[in-house]
Amino acid sequence: MQNQQKIENPIKKVPETPNMSERDFANDLLSMEKYLTASYNNALNEASHQALYQDLLSIFTETQNEQRELFNLMFKYGWYKFEAVEQQKVQQSFQQHQGYSSQFPYGNQLQ
Repeated sequence: MQNQQKIENPIKKVPETPNMSERDFANDLLSMEKYLTASYNNALNEASHQALYQDLLSIFTETQNEQRELFNLMFKYGWYKFEAVEQQKVQQSFQQHQGYSSQFPYGNQLQ
């Protein structure tokens, strides 16, 4: 088995106490922002009134930007990390999903 290279930053240490730490608050907020953006997305799909749609879109965009800022903060502090993937695996996944386009009802016309 190969060693997976990690994509991460040095971890900003937080005290180990029963109280919520900076990291705990950031993680809680990030989870909430993800939930909210998913919920606003559903509301946008169902909004039939244009003014309501525009208001929801504005709130969704703001919430999505906040989610991204929290993610960037957590990544910067080393509280969020990834495993690097080999280019060959990325290419295989791309080809697999590209094959699904033949199943689209209107052909494989991606825009």
